[in-house]
Amino acid sequence: MSDEPTLTEHPESEADFEARWETLMEEMQARFGKRPDLNALLLLIGVQELNQGVTTFTKEQKQDLMHIATCRLFSLSGHYELERVDEDGWPHYKLLRPVPFANLKEQERMLKWHVLEYFALDPGDSL
Repeated sequence: MSDEPTLTEHPESEADFEARWETLMEEMQARFGKRPDLNALLLLIGVQELNQGVTTFTKEQKQDLMHIATCRLFSLSGHYELERVDEDGWPHYKLLRPVPFANLKEQERMLKWHVLEYFALDPGDSL
């Protein structure tokens, strides 16, 4: 059995979780001039993980970047691992174990929790 928090049993109170999220949103707003939604954060994380700088991406590439971000985030809890980086520099992840089923509200909270953990890893180097 995994030691990771379950969808309903995070080791912090809901108030603490919301406070951490609000702090991150304030930092992002200060940095980028507007408050990002979750999709914008996923896109930013994907661009960061691609590590090819800021460029213009097609709609399909943006979807791929959001997928990279989601895999990278869920690698923090052991659901994915980086399998390889292709010849164009795009990371490819391998599913190790399925992400637990969740309703939309739980999915959003789970993603937010992983985003918070991602930025907590090295806040000085992120975005």
